[in-house]
Amino acid sequence: MIHIKSPEEIEEFRRCDALSKEALRLAGSLVRPGVSTKEIDAAVEAFIRLHGGTPAFKGLYGFPGSICASVNEEIVHGIPSPMRFLNEGDVISIDTGATVDGWVGDNAWTFYVGEVSDEVKGLCECTRDCLKVAIEQAKPGNHLGDIGYAVQHLAESNGYGVVREYVGHGVGRVMHEDPNVPNYGKRGRGVKLQVGMTIAIEPMITLGTYKNHTLANGWTVVTNDGLPAAHYENSVAITKDGPVILTADDQGPWCNMQGGE
Repeated sequence: MIHIKSPEEIEEFRRCDALSKEALRLAGSLVRPGVSTKEIDAAVEAFIRLHGGTPAFKGLYGFPGSICASVNEEIVHGIPSPMRFLNEGDVISIDTGATVDGWVGDNAWTFYVGEVSDEVKGLCECTRDCLKVAIEQAKPGNHLGDIGYAVQHLAESNGYGVVREYVGHGVGRVMHEDPNVPNYGKRGRGVKLQVGMTIAIEPMITLGTYKNHTLANGWTVVTNDGLPAAHYENSVAITKDGPVILTADDQGPWCNMQGGE
């Protein structure tokens, strides 16, 4: 069932999303060579709790971390570890979520660890642009296929792969609501978008093959060819005036984002 939110509910949801975006901004500020993914996880958890929220991911379906920390070939659901240290030239997708007053925020960004190769930078820039064009399609009267087509067309026309098995989703009172929001599709197909829908749009794009598998830990999804992936996500409300990014950062480009919003 798709849950339609009133304007008042969307304003409540926006306050929750503000904490999720601040947590992601904090995570980005900590990204540097030598830091462990567990250090970032612990800092984000403490920050969310200090500001009256709870980490939305911790314990969700049994996930052990407060963030998802996915490095290089890891597409999504990387488990924070005190033994996983970031190295110069890595990229890391960090997904953060906070639950506040019964609402669940969700957003992600791929951060550079120091200087990265032009090839990887191109992947990240294209994936960020995929998020932008997808959000532009999130308006009343369009369809989910319009969002998916926008992502797929831009990514594949630049030679990148589009992950099929993992998709965006509705978001609101729980982390994963209906509908699913694929990053591929045909224009004019799928669920029609309505005022009051709130969805998490999250392109997951790969440098090589889009085919993937899950590691033995049961969580971390990696590319089959070991080449890097990028992942960007915003929670978006569909309003009569068009899409509103609930997790937009109003302080300009985030620390270490290299070409952020």
